[in-house]
Amino acid sequence: MFRSVAQAVLACLIVCLGSFPAVAEDPARLEIVWPAEGMVVPLGTDPERVIGVVVRSNFTLRPAGQCGAEPRCGHVHMKLEPDGDTCNIPGRPYNSMNSDFGGDLITARFGHCPIATGPHVIGILLADDHHRPILVNGQPVTALVQVTTR
Repeated sequence: MFRSVAQAVLACLIVCLGSFPAVAEDPARLEIVWPAEGMVVPLGTDPERVIGVVVRSNFTLRPAGQCGAEPRCGHVHMKLEPDGDTCNIPGRPYNSMNSDFGGDLITARFGHCPIATGPHVIGILLADDHHRPILVNGQPVTALVQVTTR
């Protein structure tokens, strides 16, 4: 009798839970792949002293407004020296973002910093299709790396 009850319960669970995902979705993640922590990075020779920063996320990174109904989709906002605004593009609350093109490459513009060469912190924030921060446990999904530019 126990065996038949257990089989009935198992059958009910399979039928009742069959429409739910088998594996819970991972929380949003974001990391800076390049440059690596502590790296010495040569700056571009252009007026903005640009370097490319490569990120990785378990979200799809698309241009702002292009995610549609895809819930795990967004773009990245970048600040150099994220504790302040000294390296922001004039009149903007950030140094760069990939909301125009999406993807895993963001342009860091060190030419907007008072001193382009030397130690810097690169900070990135994962944002939704409407530029709102993606939150995990009430905290924005971010990544930081410290580099030295020359």
